[in-house]
Amino acid sequence: MSYSHQSMGSGSRNARGYEFGRTYVVRPKGKHQATLVWLHGLGDNGSSSSQLMESLHLPNIKWICPTAPTRPVSSLGGFTCTAWFDVGEISEDGHDDMEGLDASASHIANLLCSEPADVKVGIGGFSMGAAISLYSATCYALGRYGTGHSYPINLRAVVGLSGWLPGWKSIRNKIECSYEAARRASSLPIILTHGMADDVVPYRFGEKSAQSLGMAGFWQTVFKPYQGLGHYTVPKEMDEVVHWLTTRLGLEGSR
Repeated sequence: MSYSHQSMGSGSRNARGYEFGRTYVVRPKGKHQATLVWLHGLGDNGSSSSQLMESLHLPNIKWICPTAPTRPVSSLGGFTCTAWFDVGEISEDGHDDMEGLDASASHIANLLCSEPADVKVGIGGFSMGAAISLYSATCYALGRYGTGHSYPINLRAVVGLSGWLPGWKSIRNKIECSYEAARRASSLPIILTHGMADDVVPYRFGEKSAQSLGMAGFWQTVFKPYQGLGHYTVPKEMDEVVHWLTTRLGLEGSR
């Protein structure tokens, strides 16, 4: 395979001392027009993300595939594995690990900070990786992380497969308070896909997340349900994402 390992960001620590794992990079085979960070799900790593991205027909995109820190995860009874943030039961009134969310969103933004000015940047992911992607979208719109520090990246596309939006209940109020936040939210294209037979992140949370984003002013949110799909990706879904990215980012070869 032509993807190369690079230890960008490897060894950087967040406030609680969690260390992010190795970052894998898939270089564009054509003209470099966009860079996307792709985020794996719970217990996975950047290597498998890079192999999935390598298989997509998107020659103008550079993919950066980081590995989450290894940490105890509440939903697994404190078992330790790679996770972007701590998560308990995914429920209507679940508590969000804001510290973990901010640390990962900040790590991801740092990976995009040095991209050339003429290259469009975006974030995507699967499951918990999708949750961080959507959280990053809200940080972009608000112009800051939950900690209040300013968000440095001009996001141009966000992809969330089989995920959910952390903090979905309060996002509308936060964005409605600011003209700038509303403007940024309305300009950001987002695609969410979710299997209707998902037994890990129930379908209703994907649907609720898409509705919450739309109501908060993320008007360019597309939601695609997949009949019979569980908590995994299928080629048809990835083809949809490829087509969406090609169109939204104006990549060469788009129809």
